[in-house]
Amino acid sequence: MKKIILSAIIACTFLTGFTQVLDTRKKIEVTGAAEQEITPDEIYVGISLQEYMTNNKKKISIEDLEKQLQTAVIKAGIANSDFMINNISSYQNYWEKKRNPMFLASKQYTLKLKDLNKLNDIVSTVDAKGVAYTNVESYSHSKLEMFKKDLKLKALQNAKEKANFLLTGIGERMGGAVDIQEIYNEYTPQPMYRTMAMKGEMAQQDAPAPMPDIDFKKIKLSYQIRAVFEIK
Repeated sequence: MKKIILSAIIACTFLTGFTQVLDTRKKIEVTGAAEQEITPDEIYVGISLQEYMTNNKKKISIEDLEKQLQTAVIKAGIANSDFMINNISSYQNYWEKKRNPMFLASKQYTLKLKDLNKLNDIVSTVDAKGVAYTNVESYSHSKLEMFKKDLKLKALQNAKEKANFLLTGIGERMGGAVDIQEIYNEYTPQPMYRTMAMKGEMAQQDAPAPMPDIDFKKIKLSYQIRAVFEIK
């Protein structure tokens, strides 16, 4: 009998405690959003150089091509730390080079640029026949984390403004934040186009329409915040 009474007391205590922690406040839940497009200032470009044979069977060496590229990089004011060798396909040793003079060595480099327009200036000074290819490997922004934090705050502020607007519309007042959750977000590159500025007061009617300048892909940041606010 005592065990039954003790169990009943414990059960009542548990239910009483559960009732005390039950949140009965009126709340409103909203989602705030913020987005921004950023022009990358860290663009990693891959450049591949390869030896080639001229019409008179003379080989243009990878050393000569590399010297041309390195000279152009230095002239463009790019730091040594932003110019790196990525891969090499070359002779294993001197004797192999002597035995197989027709083998064409190649080298791949990674160049970190702040402005993609510099790439044309650099590559144009290198022997065009020795440039196998160029490609954009990746890109980012030096202050990307700062932009992310700023947008998260803007998304939260947007949620607060939205909640306040809705409550004001029905004659209610908003209290403090009860819960804040960041919704998973990813940033994705988006191609952007910039229209050329017209030169002169008006373009001639019979002149062909100017083609738009194509900007580099933008980094599009988009963040959402789920927020719950108390209704007073």
